[in-house]
Amino acid sequence: MSFDLAKIEIRHLGGEDIEAVWAIAEILEEAPHWPRGFYEEMLRADSPRPRIALVAWDYRSAGIVGFAIASLIPPEAELEGIAVAAEAQRCGIGRGLLATLVRELRQAGIEELLLEVRSSNHAALHFYQAQNFKQTGVRPGYYTDPQGDAILMSLGVI
Repeated sequence: MSFDLAKIEIRHLGGEDIEAVWAIAEILEEAPHWPRGFYEEMLRADSPRPRIALVAWDYRSAGIVGFAIASLIPPEAELEGIAVAAEAQRCGIGRGLLATLVRELRQAGIEELLLEVRSSNHAALHFYQAQNFKQTGVRPGYYTDPQGDAILMSLGVI
């Protein structure tokens, strides 16, 4: 299946999107595997950590095909997760999600977006490098099951 980016809307995560976002994350090995309650918590107005959570909605299939979530710790933000459904990968949806997220972070006064990625996740590393993230460090043995290092990266937002 091919995706027409003109038929993809990137918007804020709503309560009606949680099931679809959770399902995408559960299927993808590289995606964050958070409990459903995590997504519900981030939507609460009194959530202890403010976040920007976006989804990519495909008008053609009438469904969510990706998401991006960043927690705000001014003047920085942490990219907690970005994922695109397997059938929609390599169509520009991840780039669109990240570009929209960066615009919103800039509007929120965020100066730098940080992330960590498993060193063996070559597709993600290539994606982040192509989006101008720079490696800032390594956390040896950060990941378990399977064991792996975390590559720390950052992107200037302003």
